[in-house]
Amino acid sequence: MLQGDGLPQGVDPGKASVARMYDAMLGGEHNFAIDREAVAAFTAIDPQVRTLARANRAFLGRAVRFLAEAGVRQFIDLGSGIPTQGNVHEVAQAAAPGARVVYVDNDPVAVAHSEALLADNPGAAIVAGDIRRPEEILAAPRVRELIDFGQPVAVLMITILHFVTPQEDPAAIVAAFRDALPEGGWLALTHATDEDRPDTAAAVGQLYRDRATSPVTARSHDAILSLFDGFDLVDPGLVHVPLWRPGDADEIPENPSQYWVYAGVGRKAAATPAR
Repeated sequence: MLQGDGLPQGVDPGKASVARMYDAMLGGEHNFAIDREAVAAFTAIDPQVRTLARANRAFLGRAVRFLAEAGVRQFIDLGSGIPTQGNVHEVAQAAAPGARVVYVDNDPVAVAHSEALLADNPGAAIVAGDIRRPEEILAAPRVRELIDFGQPVAVLMITILHFVTPQEDPAAIVAAFRDALPEGGWLALTHATDEDRPDTAAAVGQLYRDRATSPVTARSHDAILSLFDGFDLVDPGLVHVPLWRPGDADEIPENPSQYWVYAGVGRKAAATPAR
């Protein structure tokens, strides 16, 4: 549904959108002038922001291929954003034909573009939902149609949890999805940190508060690691995003801390038998 100004219902033309800003960082075309202005301000704080965005996107591709090789055929991509190159369903279905993917986003532009992209793909769908309400996402009809929670499922939380405030309890959100997963389910996430470059993280956080629809809460390595409670991290653990199992074509920076985002993949631990 469109508003009077021709924008999808729910779009605030006076605020930059997290999804549209990320699209602009990756060189996409589905963003507005206000999003590009916010990215320009972000770039003034950190000139390599586009490089960081590309590194984050490259991690997503590596993680999905790793999970497909581990036998996963079902993916839930939370905060999936606007479709661009290397979408999860493209990577997963190339590695494992028949893989099923549900995208979830609360940005109307991201949902609209995803619906158009996925119209002819019966193994992929987009659900309009907010990660802060996991029970609604897990109960959504399209999720229940495409995802069998009796079989391995991977939940992807890529650069989404730092848009969840402490009051919104990111650990409880992760736990809700973890508890819905079968034993052997997976979690992959990336998250901004304030440990390496605290001044930069603070400036970026202020920028998002002033200009965008969602504030940023960067967290320490230990705080991000705690989000994997109930999961066993695979090697190399929780590391700066370009260091997670880089391929031959991936750039390995001399100073990884310049990429102030951590990445990790974990498998749901087996339940401890009752004594």
